Amino acid sequence: MTSPGTGDRRRRSPAFLIGLTLIALLLFAGFSALGAWQVQRLGWKRDLIAQVDARIHATPVPAPASADAADAYKRVTATGTFLHDRSTLVQASTVRGAGYWVLTPLRQRNGALLMINRGFVPPEAKTRYDRPEGQVTVTGLLRLTEPGGGFLRANDPAADRWYSRDIAAIAAARRLAPAITSYFIDAQAGPSPDRLPVAGLTVIRFPNNHLQYAITWFALAIMTVAAYIIVMRHTAPDKRP
Repeated sequence: MTSPGTGDRRRRSPAFLIGLTLIALLLFAGFSALGAWQVQRLGWKRDLIAQVDARIHATPVPAPASADAADAYKRVTATGTFLHDRSTLVQASTVRGAGYWVLTPLRQRNGALLMINRGFVPPEAKTRYDRPEGQVTVTGLLRLTEPGGGFLRANDPAADRWYSRDIAAIAAARRLAPAITSYFIDAQAGPSPDRLPVAGLTVIRFPNNHLQYAITWFALAIMTVAAYIIVMRHTAPDKRP
């Protein structure tokens, strides 16, 4: 006969219980590590958002000769002359609908070239936008190149189809390299908001779901512990020879 309180417990071998314990430990450690990693990512993302917010509201500085990730979204300014005959239309999806970004090289006073995203034009106006002549000063946000393509399609320089603002590829197709910088500038909005191209449409949004992910992983770690306790309470070691 079984003793009181143990009649509903299933008997398992010690090897089974050891294996179950090891699996539970591995799951708990793995879920906890993933949760801790998401907490770290949360801190990094919040710092990034704060840094970008500070950059976009700062006083503009002269456009640098080169840039990296630490310079993304800085407000910069450059003076020069547009090379409208070397402009490139890049497919765009904006709050104003689908159309194109107008990327035009700017020849600076020192001779260096800098690509400017002058703004958005709808398909019906891709040849009917403003082309200022003479020296101009552009202020906007420094953006890093977008190599490869976009919209699940690769850029096709031979056919002059562009789905991302890949500065190196565009420069090669327009015979601008190597004098052009490796980044581009998103021009800020001008005094006439409906004048084409429409500038100032930069989307500054960084998905930040790390807190939800961290809660999910830590919840799974807690559930693992709870499940292990429940199983152990209903399991007794098999002591038969």
